[in-house]
Amino acid sequence: MARIAGIDLPKNKRGEIGLTYIYGIGRRTAQNILTAAGVSWDKKVQDWNDDDLGKIRKIITESIKVEGNLRSEIQLNIKRLMDIGCYRGVRHRLGLPLRGQKTKNNSRTRKGKRKTVANKKMVTK
Repeated sequence: MARIAGIDLPKNKRGEIGLTYIYGIGRRTAQNILTAAGVSWDKKVQDWNDDDLGKIRKIITESIKVEGNLRSEIQLNIKRLMDIGCYRGVRHRLGLPLRGQKTKNNSRTRKGKRKTVANKKMVTK
């Protein structure tokens, strides 16, 4: 079983795809890592020997920020935006979309479940 950066990689996937299970590594980064380590992209994770695994692990730990370190850096960046009170920070604080999307009809992912607001009753004369 291949374990890199605290993540168990799936055995039956190709190396290029298997590395993407690590937070912070996408397809292109996985390809660059495998090329630098001298491992074929199409070689399955279960077929990696200890030397291949050691090379890949070394490249990831030395040159790429992944998992916990990356998550904490992103959270610090968001906190900085909120502290300085810029537009993006305010939108983060309010739980609204940051990148110019309309919010009248969509953006349920950011806003959460609908909160129904009752209408005011009309006063009759």
